[in-house]
Amino acid sequence: MNKIEVVNIKCGGCAKSIEDALVKNGFSHVKVDPNCQSVEFEGDNFKLAESTLEKMGYPKAGSQKANSLLKKAKSYASCMVGRIKK
Repeated sequence: MNKIEVVNIKCGGCAKSIEDALVKNGFSHVKVDPNCQSVEFEGDNFKLAESTLEKMGYPKAGSQKANSLLKKAKSYASCMVGRIKK
């Protein structure tokens, strides 16, 4: 099981968007914890998971992009999509 600590996960809508995107990219057993700001998954392409999360607005904690206003805005958009699909 791989684990990435990210930023900007706010709710179940965010979690749903993240789960859907990672499953679509071939990952399995995706678990998102908004309280811990972490994403766990099974799959070999760690870089793909990291880049998928970053593009959605959930960059790796501690990275340069973790404080980006653009990434925060993207995460809100992902959150809303996840709430609609929920």
